[in-house]
Amino acid sequence: MSDAADQGLSDAQLLRYSRHILLDEFGVEGQGRLRRAHALLIGAGGLGSPVALYLGSAGVGTITIVDDDVVDLTNLQRQIAHAVERLGQPKVQSATTAIASLNPDVRVVAMHTRADPALLTTLVAAADVVIDCSDNYATRHAINAACVEHAKPLVSGAAIRFDGQVAVFDVREPASPCYACVFPADAAFEETACSTLGVFAPLVGIVGSMQAAEALKLLTGIGRSLAGRLQMLDARTMEWTEMRLLRQMACPVCDSRKAGGTPATP
Repeated sequence: MSDAADQGLSDAQLLRYSRHILLDEFGVEGQGRLRRAHALLIGAGGLGSPVALYLGSAGVGTITIVDDDVVDLTNLQRQIAHAVERLGQPKVQSATTAIASLNPDVRVVAMHTRADPALLTTLVAAADVVIDCSDNYATRHAINAACVEHAKPLVSGAAIRFDGQVAVFDVREPASPCYACVFPADAAFEETACSTLGVFAPLVGIVGSMQAAEALKLLTGIGRSLAGRLQMLDARTMEWTEMRLLRQMACPVCDSRKAGGTPATP
């Protein structure tokens, strides 16, 4: 069995991560995997806040955060990575500060820019897991296309009003669909924003925490991921519904990859 020295963990890190290391499924080896891992987080808002904080506190070695927005007073009702004293700052800078206050060992790459397809192709290729906390349909499809292209697991979440959902799309598994299998890019879809419909503050914490948990599981190889399953929450009643998801053989994104083609760009 590997010891702390083999995993590059100092005595201080062994103490910091002791509650993870005490888990039989985790151990020193799991913590070492996190230390060497690179997570790509798209979005530093309501969902991205708990993801960033939990990945940072858990000791993921490198976290790249992409977001083009700045901290606004209306964000503070639910976006727990930000604070009053950082109003007007880029959200990626604010999230970096929040992570550093929890765990200065983590390397954060803050990118105050929009996640367009060209940038995503480069960033996804370098990541071990991708967490989609974006807030628009086009970006979600661009993230999915890059994840399919590079065969990287994608942890997807969404929350509006009292309704949340979380899923994992991992095309490394033959039966696992991609995001476009479930939500086709050409489907009629009316986007909604929390600025017009609102969002229950703890809901983004619940969904974001689940996204962080799935990302950590994927990075360490612990347990069974949500690949092939969509979890939906009605926070009014705190009732969860699970839907089984299947890969669509006619999907223009992941089916073309399976056949050796180039995934379609949404």
